[in-house]
Amino acid sequence: MTAFFIFSAKYLFVLPIVILAIYFFMQPRREWMRMAILAIASAVLAYIVAKLCGMVYYDPRPFVVDNFTPLIAHAADNGFPSDHALLVSVVAMIGTIWEKKLGMWLWIIAITVGIARVYVGVHHTTDVVGSAVIAIAATVTVHYVIKRHLQNRQKLPPPNL
Repeated sequence: MTAFFIFSAKYLFVLPIVILAIYFFMQPRREWMRMAILAIASAVLAYIVAKLCGMVYYDPRPFVVDNFTPLIAHAADNGFPSDHALLVSVVAMIGTIWEKKLGMWLWIIAITVGIARVYVGVHHTTDVVGSAVIAIAATVTVHYVIKRHLQNRQKLPPPNL
């Protein structure tokens, strides 16, 4: 069981990216630009917000606080927020917006990564949950802004030529 958590904490974050990429390329080309904009903008916004939150809130890693050796090597820096959990949560949220069933499977993987990061001793639960909240908020915000922008573009009268 420990090997599963070590693998999940270190490498499982790649799987949702691969799954979403496969889903992306299975879509009609006309959807690619919208999906790419949502993905890139959500990831960038989530990363910026996470870095700002990390500057405001410092949470020493569990192995530093409780003085033990974690199951995977890691720097003894700020644990909040979890970069791994942030990435898989953004991917899961993007998947959820495009296809609910896909999103459900991506969230299962994201939750597994988060639990594994806590289990191996490199994050507290708050680091992982905080990352998920940031990812959800950023992706929903970007989705809302894109949706509003597209609605406003459709309401504009055609240009006079």
